[in-house]
Amino acid sequence: MKLDESAHGVYSIAVTPFHPDGRLDLASVDRMTDFYVGCGATGLTILGILGEAPKLSEEESLAVTKAVVSRAGVPVIVGVSAPGFAAMRSLAHGAMERGAAGVMIAPPAHLRTDDQIITYYAQAIEAIGADIPFVIQDCPLTLTVIMTPKVIRQIVQNHPSCVMLKHEDWPGLEKISAMRGFEKDGSMKHISILTGNGGLFLDFEMERGADGAMTGYAFPEMLVDVVRLSKAGERDKAHDLFDAHLPLVRYEQQQGVGLAVRKYVLQKRGAIASDAQRKPGSSLTAAARAEVDYLLARLARHDPRARF
Repeated sequence: MKLDESAHGVYSIAVTPFHPDGRLDLASVDRMTDFYVGCGATGLTILGILGEAPKLSEEESLAVTKAVVSRAGVPVIVGVSAPGFAAMRSLAHGAMERGAAGVMIAPPAHLRTDDQIITYYAQAIEAIGADIPFVIQDCPLTLTVIMTPKVIRQIVQNHPSCVMLKHEDWPGLEKISAMRGFEKDGSMKHISILTGNGGLFLDFEMERGADGAMTGYAFPEMLVDVVRLSKAGERDKAHDLFDAHLPLVRYEQQQGVGLAVRKYVLQKRGAIASDAQRKPGSSLTAAARAEVDYLLARLARHDPRARF
């Protein structure tokens, strides 16, 4: 089940469940996997930025990978970004040996020039091997690395194993149009484009040519429905559903507490046993929890899936 450029739909960015004392909660990993697949996820992406990947040992990362892959029944992408290529290679090979569909690589924050970015990806692929399908993670708001459409095109053209762009630029609608324009004029091969940012711009990203979403909003079934409705040409229905969820999507986008909000809602939905993060991590105050509960109550008036 190797990843290729035909990937589409919703690849849910999964959280990593922990017990309140910080131990990895593998029972909740199973429950969480069932939850995402039950919501209609086309695939899963684990050990990403909001998966608290840097807080896990390699042994723990591979344990999570094995648990998710063995249960999901859908393609699983594993984040393998690491400070050095030895660690990246080890995790990438370990993940693929356990049945992952592909890996995701984010550029390190110190990259500043186009040549540095292109060279970094060349060295990364040399390290993990050209036979492993990989995803470019383009998230300048968090990673502080600016990748222009031409730089992404060069990486895609240089590496046949590059099959997907995780697009999280902001503003980024014109970048999607530019990438699809390269495909139309024949200067770049076709790749899958899945978008992130908590789904904040998904309604228009689909209209610009995205194949779906790769993000972790606490109601992945909304993302699934918006993608489906958009592809069916039911624009107003897609936007109406998206608009109903937008206040909670926005609240979840707050820097520093977004993961805490997401885990809190996922716990309330029964997807994980605890909303704990491994230290260092954030938590919600009583006031913030009350605000989230208020947003959920308002959402339930329009979407009964928020009534629980």
